[in-house]
Amino acid sequence: MKSRSIVGFFRVASLLMLLVAVALLAAVTTMHFAIHGAEVQVPALKGMTVADARSETDGLGLNLDVDNRYYSGEVAAGHILTQSPAAGTVVRREWRVRVSESLGPQQVDVPATAGLEERVATLGLRRAGLEVGATARLPNANVPEGTVLAQDPPAHAQDIEQPTVNLLVAVPDDQVPDGYVMPDMTGLPVVTAQMELTKIGIKTDPPTYVDVMIQPVGSGNEPPKMPVKPGSVLSQFPAAGARVDQSTMVKLTVAK
Repeated sequence: MKSRSIVGFFRVASLLMLLVAVALLAAVTTMHFAIHGAEVQVPALKGMTVADARSETDGLGLNLDVDNRYYSGEVAAGHILTQSPAAGTVVRREWRVRVSESLGPQQVDVPATAGLEERVATLGLRRAGLEVGATARLPNANVPEGTVLAQDPPAHAQDIEQPTVNLLVAVPDDQVPDGYVMPDMTGLPVVTAQMELTKIGIKTDPPTYVDVMIQPVGSGNEPPKMPVKPGSVLSQFPAAGARVDQSTMVKLTVAK
């Protein structure tokens, strides 16, 4: 009788342990699916239309944001140029996937805005399918307040990247400028570039000098290629057209 009770006890204990093990396994499985079921792989969106890409990401529980639009001669208008995160990246649902959209080849002519009143220039750009990018203001006593002094990219520019034009606008001479449109210094002697920037209160780091490979002068019917002059600016940061102010430190790379 006693041995039967002991056997019965062990049977009940074994059954309870089995039930506990099953419950633990179920809990672990549930947690695994709860965690990993909320993760998805970012699909490859490059080349898709924005509508198709949005449908694809919606189906995976992801959010699609069109961050930028660029001109492209390779990707048709309305299709995806770039994406972030990259295709194949594992992310949680509700993650934001940021893409840039192609506008196709540039087909608009950049209007000339220099000399126009800022509002008139803005309207002209919008009629051409362009937007105003950065607007910097420079004290100038020689023209009426609000007159556009310069623009970047320049009028009738080709192969521009984005459908935006940066403007430099005149303000009264007694005002402190809130910034400038960074000029293109490439090709200038470094001393000239530094002097031009110093005139408007922009500081420069000590130039970085690099060796420049001498290019062949040309052969046959090719026009001769002018050698790069030592001491001339090869590149700059910030790039031409960027908004800068008196706290900006400009970096120039110069040919030895």
